[in-house]
Amino acid sequence: MTATRDDEVAELRRANAELQQRLDEALDQQTATAEVLQVINSSPGDLAPVFDAMLERAMRLCEAAHGYLYRFHDGVIHPVAVRGETKFVEWMEKRGAYRPSQGSHVRKLMNGALIHYADVRTEPSYTMPETPRRKT
Repeated sequence: MTATRDDEVAELRRANAELQQRLDEALDQQTATAEVLQVINSSPGDLAPVFDAMLERAMRLCEAAHGYLYRFHDGVIHPVAVRGETKFVEWMEKRGAYRPSQGSHVRKLMNGALIHYADVRTEPSYTMPETPRRKT
């Protein structure tokens, strides 16, 4: 084989591997969706297991160590599912519902902004304290 042909074969192998990875990811997403739909079907009227299943499948797809799912109502963020390391889960549960600050990344997302941080831990909007929800 010539160098050109070897390059072409190598490129085809790379393209094939990339296509296989995309197909595997699509199948994983379809499987996760089917699993969540099964939970919805088996939990009429009870959203807690649905939220937990959605979060678990999303974390699995993203290979995330921890995650949380919120519901936004009347200007307040309500945690509906939390998973991950014990200290993280305890912190999130202790934090409870809160009202996001004006400049926070949560508020930006709620307003439809697309946000990309190279390292979110260094962003002022990530570290801003949120306004705790007042007990009524």
